[in-house]
Amino acid sequence: MSELEGKHALVTGGGSGAGAAIATALAEAGARVTICGRREAPLKNISDQHSNIAYALCDVTDESDVTALFERIGPVDIAIANAGAANSNPLQRTDLESWQQMLSINLTGVFLTWREAQKTMPKAWGRLIVIASTAGLKGYAYTAAYTAAKHGSVGLTRAVAQEVARSGITANALCPGFLDTAMTDASIANIVSRTNMNEQQAREELAKHNPQKRLIAPEEVASAVLWLCGKGSEGINGQALPIAGGEL
Repeated sequence: MSELEGKHALVTGGGSGAGAAIATALAEAGARVTICGRREAPLKNISDQHSNIAYALCDVTDESDVTALFERIGPVDIAIANAGAANSNPLQRTDLESWQQMLSINLTGVFLTWREAQKTMPKAWGRLIVIASTAGLKGYAYTAAYTAAKHGSVGLTRAVAQEVARSGITANALCPGFLDTAMTDASIANIVSRTNMNEQQAREELAKHNPQKRLIAPEEVASAVLWLCGKGSEGINGQALPIAGGEL
């Protein structure tokens, strides 16, 4: 019997990148997994790859959408708030719309997901996990809105951890450095468009933040999720854990 047999996990933003890797790892560990996002095609693609994975459409920034999601999928034991987005601009060129967009998906989306998930979660055992970022623990130039939102998700984690501490639920943040995903590819394309760098040079520039001089694989984040959901992790609560090769 697999360790997570009988557990129901929700992974937001589960159609690609770290979310897809997390969903697959949880399914392989025996959990029943629901992935959600705004685009059906990538969600269906991941769902079709494993019998333990189902999908549902949901915009995590929309309160009514999130409420309706849990009415459809029922109680969960594990809630992985992974959905996110990034943009970059100097502070003086960051307009209010961009600022609010970063807060909406990277912070409000976590709040709504965790709030509704906890309402359904058995107090005897549950896991609230947000995929934050090293930007939740330090500052990066030209990412004021993104960095503020990720710092917010880490603060949310620490507050919720105090609320659930006397139950069997834990709340933690995983903070990967630059990931080898499509989101980072978009950041690389942005660097190329604004500088004289080519794609390889831009990729190496991002990798420099990691003392190991590489991007983090989504599977590394998935492995950390499994650890937080496994036996022996009960005392890990309210933590923001870097996955960044020693950057922090």
